[in-house]
Amino acid sequence: MAAADRSSSIVEYFGGEAGYRCGYCKNVTGNLSHGMWAHSMTVQDYQDLIDRGWRRSGKYVYKPIMNQTCCPQYTIRCQPLHFQPSKSHKKVLKKMLKFLAKGDSSKVAGDEEPMDSHREDAIACSFVLKNESDISQSELKPLSVEETERVETEDNNEEEEMKKEVTVKKVESEPPQTCVDKDSAGSSERSNSAKLVHTTPKPGKGADLSKPPCRKAKDIRKERKLHKLLQNQTHSLEGTPSQVEPQVLLSQNSKSKANQPKSIEDFIFVSLPDDATHQLEFTRFLCDSPLEAENPPSGPDCGYGSFHQQYWLDGKIIAVGVIDILPYCVSSVYLYYDPDYTFLSLGVYSALREIAFTRQLHEKASELCYYYMGFYIHSCPKMRYKGQYRPSDLLCPETYVWVPIEQCLPTLEHSKYCRFNQDLKAVDEGCIKELGRVRVLHKRIVMPYSMYKKRRKGPSDEASVQQYASLVGQTCSERMLLFRS
Repeated sequence: MAAADRSSSIVEYFGGEAGYRCGYCKNVTGNLSHGMWAHSMTVQDYQDLIDRGWRRSGKYVYKPIMNQTCCPQYTIRCQPLHFQPSKSHKKVLKKMLKFLAKGDSSKVAGDEEPMDSHREDAIACSFVLKNESDISQSELKPLSVEETERVETEDNNEEEEMKKEVTVKKVESEPPQTCVDKDSAGSSERSNSAKLVHTTPKPGKGADLSKPPCRKAKDIRKERKLHKLLQNQTHSLEGTPSQVEPQVLLSQNSKSKANQPKSIEDFIFVSLPDDATHQLEFTRFLCDSPLEAENPPSGPDCGYGSFHQQYWLDGKIIAVGVIDILPYCVSSVYLYYDPDYTFLSLGVYSALREIAFTRQLHEKASELCYYYMGFYIHSCPKMRYKGQYRPSDLLCPETYVWVPIEQCLPTLEHSKYCRFNQDLKAVDEGCIKELGRVRVLHKRIVMPYSMYKKRRKGPSDEASVQQYASLVGQTCSERMLLFRS
């Protein structure tokens, strides 16, 4: 026996609740779940709990009774290290950049997607706005992190244009004896490029050759980018810069860049012009939650725990995202936003930023490589949007193994409750095996359930403890302290 350890999770189990109103299908008594109150909780215990289908709302931790509840809620996680934004995701990112750079708040037809103005955990609300004077400028993290080209509508084809221009320069300066990769300058490309170079304007049309050419800002940006690419390549390849053919380097680099889809970082960490209409900045603070903050040397710089991510627009806070940073993941909890900025699709934008943030944390903490999006609810069509963030996995509600969502969707079309693990012999490997080893906190003393059972006076509570242990699993039941009065 020992006194209660403050670093241990302390929970109070309530058992299965009577049915209450479902927020998805509006069934008055159809929503069923198990619940417990977390007086305190370690990040490792919560990580293990959400990997068994639990989820927290404040200090209340709950687990849907999957085979009975009206709308089964499957834990979903995205794999940020392999994530590529969809076209609709890119639209949201471009829309934000246009708004910041030019103040453009117009709505383009077809931009809407289920997550634009609605998220299960995104709440439009009128929260108290913190004055700019209440926070120091040193706490604000600007959107601009590294220098790159501005994102405009015309830039969609910029990489391809650059590739053509570089190929032209290479053709003009290339000695006949030079061997060139056939993929970088094919015969059709040479023909098209030659037309671009040698075509001259008809008399009375085109530029006045007696005057310096008028240069567009777009061309200046491309020239700077080409120069930067050249510098980077000449330092990275073997040999001195004088031994490397500049046109070949540029052609190879432009070709590889053009063949790679843009990542979310290409949109999020983009420098805004000096005359940008708006400035978007971020702060991150630890927030009140049952999770105990931890900052081990091998963990991320910010440590583990619960955080508020504040979105500041021109000194005004417009959204707050609540996230849990856990040993293996970033778990999205809530997003509160100002309804005046619904047109910015802050639900989508914040999710993409959190995916990018997970990638950043992974660089320091290699095991932290997942983004948990809460629950996926296939039986509710408007809640299927989370399946668009791919690759992603759903948690099997019986064996607690992760299954790619593509394998789960066909079965969910036939039944709203499904066992995703196709191995019929597979069982819950973390199931309770020894009830007597469950840790109990009784009268400020920690003891195994086997000892508490002997000391307890009154009716037996073994059924309740058995249910609790089966839901949290053997590992958590031996680490966490189950409060008993």
